[in-house]
Amino acid sequence: MVKNITIFTTNTCAYCAMVKRYLDSKGFGYDVVNLDTNPERQKEALALSGALTVPVTVVTKHDDNREVVVGYNLAKLAPALA
Repeated sequence: MVKNITIFTTNTCAYCAMVKRYLDSKGFGYDVVNLDTNPERQKEALALSGALTVPVTVVTKHDDNREVVVGYNLAKLAPALA
């Protein structure tokens, strides 16, 4: 069961918009961290994902386990939401 979803994004990221649309279509709420307006959080996104790209979607479960999905990757995102 999903407790929280956070998406690290930028203003010009088309894949970020696609992840948001996917989550919206499935009825999930999420928090957005825009790295253009919050550049101090870039280190956090990098530490979570190991990648210098967005979107970085962090799915936190009720047991506080986290799954991190980099990019628009439904093969990893869909199971993380289950």
